[in-house]
Amino acid sequence: MGIGDAFGKLGDLNKLRQQAMQMQKNLAGQQITVEENGVRVVISGDQRILELSIQGLSNDVLNDVLNKAIRKSQELAAKELMNVSGGMGGLMGGGGQPTGSDQ
Repeated sequence: MGIGDAFGKLGDLNKLRQQAMQMQKNLAGQQITVEENGVRVVISGDQRILELSIQGLSNDVLNDVLNKAIRKSQELAAKELMNVSGGMGGLMGGGGQPTGSDQ
């Protein structure tokens, strides 16, 4: 892969990153509300608990703990995705495996 190819892929990666950031911003501005059996949950599109109430009672500590658990599950999913894709090397087309020109 030539240096021009590498810069082209970096440009593509930057464009994807910008699109992902815009999508995350759009999701953060949306809310989903579910109410069943006296339980009300309001969550943002980027998976943050905004409100949790049970029979009209809410608890900010519970919201914080739930958000922490969600964030940890998202971090775990991101790590798994990096493992599957080969990290940055996978995005750059190398995948960490030597090619004929690397040997």
